[in-house]
Amino acid sequence: MAFCCLQKRSKPECEHTGRLTNQQDVALLASTSSLPRSFSNVNAQFLPSWICTQALPATTRSTTTLADSSTQTSAQLDLPTILARPLLAQPPMAPPPVRIVDVSYVAVPAAGAPPPEPIKLNAMEAQWVVMPVLQHLLFFEGDQLPPFDAVVQSLKSSLAATLATHAPLAGKLHYLPETGDVAIVCSGSDDGVRFVVAESDADVRRLAGDEEHDVHAFERLVPEVDMGELPAPLLAVQATRLEGPGVAVGITVHHAVADGRSLWRFVESWAAACRGDTPPAPPSFDRSRVSLPGGDELARSVLRKYAPNLPVASWPSSVVMEERMRFSRRTFTLDAQHVERLKQRVVRLGPFPDDDDAFLFFFADARGRLDPPAGEDYFGACLSGCLARLPARELRAERALAAAAAAVQGAVREAAEHPLAGWEFLSLPGESLNMDRLMNVSGSSTFRAYEVADFGWGRPRRTEPIRMNHDGQVALVRARDGDGVQASVSMLQRAHMEFEFLELLG
Repeated sequence: MAFCCLQKRSKPECEHTGRLTNQQDVALLASTSSLPRSFSNVNAQFLPSWICTQALPATTRSTTTLADSSTQTSAQLDLPTILARPLLAQPPMAPPPVRIVDVSYVAVPAAGAPPPEPIKLNAMEAQWVVMPVLQHLLFFEGDQLPPFDAVVQSLKSSLAATLATHAPLAGKLHYLPETGDVAIVCSGSDDGVRFVVAESDADVRRLAGDEEHDVHAFERLVPEVDMGELPAPLLAVQATRLEGPGVAVGITVHHAVADGRSLWRFVESWAAACRGDTPPAPPSFDRSRVSLPGGDELARSVLRKYAPNLPVASWPSSVVMEERMRFSRRTFTLDAQHVERLKQRVVRLGPFPDDDDAFLFFFADARGRLDPPAGEDYFGACLSGCLARLPARELRAERALAAAAAAVQGAVREAAEHPLAGWEFLSLPGESLNMDRLMNVSGSSTFRAYEVADFGWGRPRRTEPIRMNHDGQVALVRARDGDGVQASVSMLQRAHMEFEFLELLG
């Protein structure tokens, strides 16, 4: 197996968070190259990326034998361009309609204490103003589900209780022209968190199944929120009744105020309140915990650079958007046996020269590596970008797997020793990248999505990210049974998914 993940094109939407505690994952790394003893204590999210470097061989952009050459591109684009590419068009098959039944707002209860002053975004978070949408979908099914009206009522009341400790999420993101800052502002005129109630004739068993996903239907099951101009809401929720019987709970959160760790921390608190259990300790929204050189002025410079037209939060017109295409989406659960099988496969690289580099991009959670640490309870987007690279010739050599492991380890070591080195991830790597040779892994096998999202009706049948519709993107969470990793994969060529990835997994 080789550095196969470094050849795809994709956009990081989520991030790697959580301390490395999965001994199976550490063993996988140790089996291919030597690791420092401190490796398992590195509070960075490179491990899921490594799993994917083993788990995605010639099944993506690299398998040019199956791809229509007319779809290939070698355009040189910088990382902000790659990250800014819009969602890609889905297959023309019309999904079942979703009917909006009710729209209401859940306010912060009287016991809650909205922050009296604006919470200014730091420089890490300011970059996400132009890439704001973080969405996730939870599917529940089975006879243990209460009547839908009771589900809605439970979700609303427990959301209100959760907002008592997450009050900033009921506010909005504002542009402050007098200072040039972007900040979370909570005021008495805010309505609260938008809560959408909907229904659909779609069957939950099909939507949550292992067959190719209906991504267009997925997008209708999360609340639509306009975050393209400030002020913009930070959180919205949608509950949809499905046939089966089933329920879909869709969550939209502004990425500038929450990364993957924060999102699942919120879901954990909400679900605990819905079950009637004691929620985890309240989070901290104190931005002073993240100390960056330059402070507020650095954040303002980031906003001027990437969002020069505020309060319109859009990319500059010079950014080239990718042509809209159609993608295939599937989700796989990988256990140790699957990963071991995939390790025996050798990737087939694309036809680019031996001297060209292939790249793997992923995020590291910087909370525990800052000086002083931000704390595990810090609620925000505390991420540093990591980029591993390797010449193509090394991926075609006999020891390709070991070379790939060493390249990933190098990026990991850099993140551990210099956690702020990649804070301005939109500028990485400071030069043009060939999209055909860049791959991104988002999410993490340490995200306990199924475990924390039990609202009292059992674990979800399926959890899925929404905004990952780019060729070769992979998003990870811990598997439903807690022992493996769930990988959601998006590909341009359906044939790659059907004839290669599925065949590899047996």
